[in-house]
Amino acid sequence: MPELPDISAYLSALETRIVGEPLEHIRLASPFLLRTVQPPLTSAEGRKVCRLRRVGKRIAVGLDGDLWLVLHLMIAGRLHWRPPNAKLAGRQSLAAFDFPHGSLVLTEAGSKKRASLHVISGEGNLVALDAGGIDVFSSTLEEFRAGMTAENHTLKRALTDPRLLSGVGNAYSDEILHAAQLSPVALTNKLTPEEWQRLFAATRQTLQLWIDRLRAEAEQAFPEKVTAFRKDMATHGRYDLPCPRCGDKILRIRYADKETNYCARCQTGGKILADRSLSRLLGSDWPRTLEELEALKRR
Repeated sequence: MPELPDISAYLSALETRIVGEPLEHIRLASPFLLRTVQPPLTSAEGRKVCRLRRVGKRIAVGLDGDLWLVLHLMIAGRLHWRPPNAKLAGRQSLAAFDFPHGSLVLTEAGSKKRASLHVISGEGNLVALDAGGIDVFSSTLEEFRAGMTAENHTLKRALTDPRLLSGVGNAYSDEILHAAQLSPVALTNKLTPEEWQRLFAATRQTLQLWIDRLRAEAEQAFPEKVTAFRKDMATHGRYDLPCPRCGDKILRIRYADKETNYCARCQTGGKILADRSLSRLLGSDWPRTLEELEALKRR
C-alpha cells in the first residue's frame, strides 16, 4: 500500500500537471470504485483543480466550489500519467481523469478491487475520512508518545495503526524500527524515555529521507512504479540479505499475507522472534538466538 512518502511523491508529480487545470471529464471503468452518491461524480467535471492534500494514505484533489475527489489506492491501486483521453484497456484500469494535457489513470492489480473514490462537498467533511492518527511532523515528542500509547500494542502494530499514526504502513514501519534499533514486538507501555526519543527521531528522519528521495524522482518522471520494496531499504523486503548496519542476515515474521522484517542483532539483542507457523511446527526446536539459528542451518 502506498504510504506517506509515496503519497507525497504522487502529490509532487500531480502539482505540476493538474493544479490550475480544468478536469474535463471523468471516466469510470468500474462502478464499484465510487463509494459516494452525493454530490454526483459529474458535478466535478469542468471544475478547475485548486489544491492537493494528503488525508492519511488518501490523495485529495480540491476543485473549484470546495468540491473534493478523494482517492484511496489501498494495496494494489496505482496512478499513471497518460496522453490525453488515454483508453481504459484491460481489467486493471478503473478510472481516468481527463485534463487538457493528459489523463490521470487509476489501475488496480489483482482480483480484489479495494481502491475507492469519494466525492466530498466541503473541506470540513474531509475529516470524516481521516482515521485520526497524528502527523509526526507537526507533533512534539510528548504528543507522539501520548498518541502511540493510547492503546497498549506492539510497536509494529502501533506504527501501522492509522488511528494512532498517520501515513505509515508495513514497509516504512520496518525501516523506522530498524533505524531506532527497537524490536517490532516491544510493547508501547514498556518503552523507556530514551527509547521513545529514538523512535520519535527515527520516525521523522526515515519518513523525511524517503519523502525527499521519492519527490526528487518524481521531478524527473511521473512515479509510475510505486512499490513497497526498494533496493536502498535497510530491512523491508530484504529477508536473508545482510543488515546494512551489522552485516547479519535480515530475518522475518510472517503472518496472514504480511511479513515483518528485522535484524536480530540490531533490534532484539540477538533474540529470534517466533514466526507463528514455523514455531508451531518446530516446537521446542525453534531457535531462540542467532547462534542457535546458525546451528540449525548447518544440520
